[in-house]
This record gives sequence, structure tokens and C-alpha cells, in this order.
Amino acid sequence: MKTSSDPRRRVACYWAMGTAWLPFQGEIYKLSCVRVPPNTPFDSLFLIIINEFENKCLTLCRNFTIEPTCRVMTRKFDFLIIGSGVAGMSYALKVARAKKGKIAIVCKTTLEEANTAKAQGGIASVTNLLVDNFEKHIEDTMIAGDFISDREAVEQVVRNAPDGIRELVQWGVNFDKNDDGKFDLHKEGGHSEFRILHHADDTGAEIQRGLMAAVRSNPDIEVLEHHFAVEIITQHHLGVRVTRRTPDIECYGAYILNPETGKVDTYLSRVTIMATGGTGAIYATTSNPNIATGDGIAMVYRAKGKVQDMEFVQFHPTVLFNPKETHPAYLITEAMRGYGGILRLPNGEEFMQKYDERLSLAPRDIVARAIDKEMKIHGLDHVCLDVTHKDPEETKHHFPNIYAKCLSIGIDITKEYIPVCPSAHYMCGGIKVNLDGQSSIRRLYALGECSCTGLHGGNRLASNSLIEAVVYADAAAKHSIEEVDQYEFNEDVPEWNDEGTMTNEEKVLIAQDVKEVGQIMSTYVGIVRSDLRLHRAWERLDLLYEETEHLFKRVKPTRDICELRNMINVGYLITRQALERKESRGLHFTVDYAPHALDKK
Repeated sequence: MKTSSDPRRRVACYWAMGTAWLPFQGEIYKLSCVRVPPNTPFDSLFLIIINEFENKCLTLCRNFTIEPTCRVMTRKFDFLIIGSGVAGMSYALKVARAKKGKIAIVCKTTLEEANTAKAQGGIASVTNLLVDNFEKHIEDTMIAGDFISDREAVEQVVRNAPDGIRELVQWGVNFDKNDDGKFDLHKEGGHSEFRILHHADDTGAEIQRGLMAAVRSNPDIEVLEHHFAVEIITQHHLGVRVTRRTPDIECYGAYILNPETGKVDTYLSRVTIMATGGTGAIYATTSNPNIATGDGIAMVYRAKGKVQDMEFVQFHPTVLFNPKETHPAYLITEAMRGYGGILRLPNGEEFMQKYDERLSLAPRDIVARAIDKEMKIHGLDHVCLDVTHKDPEETKHHFPNIYAKCLSIGIDITKEYIPVCPSAHYMCGGIKVNLDGQSSIRRLYALGECSCTGLHGGNRLASNSLIEAVVYADAAAKHSIEEVDQYEFNEDVPEWNDEGTMTNEEKVLIAQDVKEVGQIMSTYVGIVRSDLRLHRAWERLDLLYEETEHLFKRVKPTRDICELRNMINVGYLITRQALERKESRGLHFTVDYAPHALDKK
């Protein structure tokens, strides 16, 4: 914050949308909410703003290239990170140590709001070498992934997981420990040993808290909240025809919607990181927050990048059944079944013995399909999870947040069953990357849930996703730090053309279309699929696509229409890739094809 004793001698003033931008002594100053009557002559406008400048402290905004009209701005960052979960923040902290240039984290809401914060169960890593080892964790991951996981990716994550845990602890993340000082390990579905580190029943929130504190205290990382990435910038924006067969597509940054001006600004970068999280919000019920609209996947797909394994959508078997809360539905962690919770029908009857010898500890896809089938057989809207046979005080100690949440809606989980149902939870596919986190587009990396590393294959093993984000953030940081010096900012990128207006009626239509996407995906592209249902989804999504693209081309971009556009793109990708897989495999279960049918050809 700075003021000037004599600004008139050295100040040139630009003004737009009630905000003044004043270059002064080599810095750029921002003065918001300048009160100016309509149609004020420029000379009078200049004097009004100069007076404000003399009398107020001003917010310092660095690195802007400003045109005289101040309609659009261009910013330059060596590392541009789109997304603020464990993947994006871990990467930012790692490259900040290298002192290789300016770093920005772009969040479409706040730094706090990310899928990471909703992860309750924990983070998987081999830590107790007396009973566990890397080979067991690798084998568990391959089995859960229905044997189509990339073994190299699996080994990279599993073998580097302990180092990732140590780094999280160094950044201030706390994991629960026993009286002897060792990690208190949980066991979850699909794991052969106790290897899940946790912080009570809000592990993701604790990881998010620790990383946020580290990021906010790092002077080399700039956090831009409530900024929305509209598109990544490639040769296409320079007038070059780019197709999916074009070699050496390059990313030069992103067009980003500025919430203060309503304009789409140009953010140039030498390296761009996509860490935008998952896709759960495209379904009618999800454990994900509303922000999980698949933005990064959709942007990279439109830029002709490679997207893979989108048919593998994981439905968490147990979210709290509460029609008043669907985005997000409250997650009942898998650790509760590892703790001894038993799945039952509302009448108390157990049912998992009909589906898998591991009973309630079977992998998520098996449990979700079993619950879905029981609900359809009996005409139910939920089943139940029972922990009433466990010690009440122990239950409250291990799951304090779940206990409090259920109690808030009148359910004492130490005495009553928890009503649960499946809900869209995790995207196993995404932007295809290599072992360094590089996408098929040069200078663009993808990390976390929006990426497809090959770790998960046909189904994610519980608690593998958080450690995947940390390990791949490390790999991408090491690779990009080595490569960044050979990249230059592309100064030829044009400004975004944001002509157009949007009526209130169009806003209402966008809101309705968002609901329709959720209905289509949940009805036709859910836990159990068929070619008939998938083709019906395709046809309806195609109509929405045509309407939305027509609208997008004639209005100013807003977050709402951009999110709708992304949701439709992601819904299309899930549907198309589900149709292309002519077998039941992992999370993709279809009544038209046998399990592992492609293995038999």
C-alpha cells in the first residue's frame, strides 16, 4: 500500500468500470469504486481520480501491461496454475523453491473451495513396513483398477508416496497418531493392509488448510481468487488451423475472466498447469462441490488435447441420503466401513454377501452396483450403514464430523442406521499425461483429478487420489523447472473478443440447462448403462451443445455459460467413450456387453 505526495507530475491515468489504474514511479496502482457521474468529460474525470489518488492508500497491482482504454489487460507469469486443490498448491510450493520466475494460482472461487477439502477418508501410503510393503499396495491398486492401470504409473505413485507424506507434514499438515507416536492407520475397501493416513474424518480439509497456509505465506506465489479460466491459448488463437492430428500444439497461457471488470484478460505463461479437479457436478447428485464442472478437461479437449478413460466415473457408494443436499451431498467416508460399518436394508437385513466375499469392504464399484440393484429391487431411495454395534465413544472419536452432521438432521449414528445412497464422486479419466505430468500439448501439464495418469485404470482404489496429486506435482515440478528456460512468452496472442450482451431470460435458460445436464447424466450415464441409454444421452446433449455454442458466440462470457459449456463437453466425452468401450470393465458397467469382453478377442 502506497500514497504519493505529488502524483500530478508523474501520473498517467486510465479508467474503466469504476476502477482507476495509475502508473506511478515504476509501479501500477489500482483505485476501485471511483465515484464518477455518467458522461463526465475526460479532463474532469482525470481531476476526480487524481484527487482520490492523493487522499487514499492504493492497492498495488504488479506486472500489468495496460492499453490506454484499460478494456483488457495482459499479465505474464512464468508458471500459471489453474486450480487450487492439493495438486495445484503442491506444484506451486515446489516451483517456488526453485526461484525460476513468477507464479500465479487462479481459483474460480476461493482458495479454500476445492475437491480436496471434501475428501474425508485419508491418503494412502506404505508406512508400517512390519506388515506392509510397496508390492502389496501396487497389487491392490492393479486389482481395483480391473487390471488396466498403467503399471509404471502405479509404481511411481506407490514408491514415492512416503516422500510425499513427509513433504505434506513439512508444509504443516497434521495426521492422527497413536499414543506411541506412529501414524494411526485406517483400512479401506480394496486395501489388503492398514495404510490410510488420516486426520479424524476430514483429512482433505486438513491437507487443504496446511497447504493454504504455506501458499499464503509464500511471497513468490500470487493467488487470484474468483477468476475463471475461459480457454487455454494455442496456435489456434493466432489463426493457425489446429486439429487432433496437428503435431506440436503449444499452450501459451489462458484467457481468464476478470470478476472486477467483467472482461476476459490475457494471461501469458511459459508453463501452464491444469489442476481444475473433477466432474461430479454434471450429475444430479454428487459428493463434489458445485465447482466440479470439468473445466480443465473441457478446455484441453477443445484445444485438441488428448483426453482418455472418461467412461470410468466412480460413484461413491455412501453419501448421506438427504434430498435437501445434493451439490454436494454429504460424504460418509469409506473409512467407516473399514471401521466395521455394515451395509443393510432399512429393515436391518444384510445384503453384501450376495455380491462379494469381502462384504462391505468390497471395492467401491462393486458396492455401488450392489446398492443400486438393491434399491431398484425393493423400490428404495436409500439403504443403510450400521455402526450401532461399535463402541459409541470410539465412533464419536473417529468420526466427529459425521456424528455431528447426522445429529444435525436428527440421526444419532451410535443408536440409529445412517441412510446412504450412491453419488457421483470421482473421475478416473481425464487429460492424458505421461510420468512427468505432461499433456499431449507442449508447455501444458495436468495434475490431480482432471488428469489421467493411468494410476486408476478402470477404478480408483480408495485414498489413492490425494497421494497421486502430490507425487505427480513433484514430477511435473522437476520436469518443468528443467524445461522452462527454453520457453518464451508469445507476444502475438490477440485480445479476447468479448462483444455481446446477455438478457435475464438467457440467464434463466442457462440455469435450466445445467439442471437438464444433471438429469441426463444421472438417468442415462449412471452406475448401470446400456447402448440405448447412452445413445439417448448423446442425442440430448447434442441439442444442448448446439444451443449453448450458438449462445456463447453472441454474448459476453460469464462464469455460468462457461461452466454450462464445459459440463456439456464433459458429458459428451463420458458418453462417447462409454459407447466406444464394448465391454463391462471397472466402473463402466453395461448390460449389453460381458465383463472383460475385449480380453477374449
